[in-house]
Amino acid sequence: MGRRLAALTLDNLVDLPSTCRGCLFWELDPVSAEAAVRSRKPETEKESWISSVLLDWGACGRIAYVDDVPAGFVLYAPPAYVPRSLAFPTSPVSPDAVLLMTSRILPDYQGQGLGRMLVQAVAKDLVRRGVRAVEAFGDAAWETPSCVLPAEHLLAVGFKTVRSHPRYPRLRLELRSTVSWRAEVEVALERLLGAVQKEPSLRPLGG
Repeated sequence: MGRRLAALTLDNLVDLPSTCRGCLFWELDPVSAEAAVRSRKPETEKESWISSVLLDWGACGRIAYVDDVPAGFVLYAPPAYVPRSLAFPTSPVSPDAVLLMTSRILPDYQGQGLGRMLVQAVAKDLVRRGVRAVEAFGDAAWETPSCVLPAEHLLAVGFKTVRSHPRYPRLRLELRSTVSWRAEVEVALERLLGAVQKEPSLRPLGG
């Protein structure tokens, strides 16, 4: 079984799951995202966002392949490129951190270490760029797959709460700690990425 990772580009954007290619939950503010959906051009807006981040900042995602079949992905970017982050009651993201937006391992490929590979690739990429930390908004009441990562799982894999909230706490992982992550933490990360699916959701986030 051949496994490989590739940086997300406009050329391989089509390899994201179909519901994710047209999802603009993170990439646009709620009003703009709804307008894009009404105009039936969400995929075009997604391409525009990817292009802008690639040109201005660089790689903002990774895709995992198994025998050349897309099996999972992760998206991340500085908060300045993620308008939806401002809709959270625990915003803003710290100025020295990159936002872990979302990630997913397709069901047929869970339990094969792909989540671990993706997270390690993100950590290495950001460390090379001099980034100090990764932050994420967690959902403390997470029950079903959504665009927001479950807070409980983020805490289980080493994130620490930096701003509490009954529903949407903001959590942080210092990148220097990723160098010595233990095997059980990496397995937990794989479970986290396997549990999350990116589904469209355009509602503002309340306090």
